[in-house]
Amino acid sequence: MTVEPFPPVADVLPHRGRMVLLSRVLEHSVERTVCSVEIDVDAPFLEPTGLVPAWIAVEYMAQCVAAHAGLCARAKGAPVKIGFLIGSRRLEFRTDGFRVGQVLAVEATHIWGESESALFACRLLAHESGVPLVEGNLNVFLPDSLERFLADHPR
Repeated sequence: MTVEPFPPVADVLPHRGRMVLLSRVLEHSVERTVCSVEIDVDAPFLEPTGLVPAWIAVEYMAQCVAAHAGLCARAKGAPVKIGFLIGSRRLEFRTDGFRVGQVLAVEATHIWGESESALFACRLLAHESGVPLVEGNLNVFLPDSLERFLADHPR
């Protein structure tokens, strides 16, 4: 039996069920996390063309950032917290989408931010070749307390 060096990805994300789009954590350090995505016939957002649209890469990258935050929180003995994608910069798409059977590597590297706001440089690569398919920076917001945030921002 092979023991994975990291917890199941669902344990470090605030997402649940079919909205957990990442397959597993491959690497993690204080600065960077790498996850994989395996596109199968049951992949959320799979279109009749047989492709998951390239724009879904933004969610793959955001979930990799969330996995990074979740792993960092667990290392401190803190719970996994919900976060928010607040923006992106310089997104470059070099593909129209991802095909069934394709395995992707998603990287999130922490650039700046130590409190509630942070910036991550993200890349999505074809796992087998290492060719970058999507690259860009994501700005995220991780409130110290979701309850306090919701109280301060009523609907």
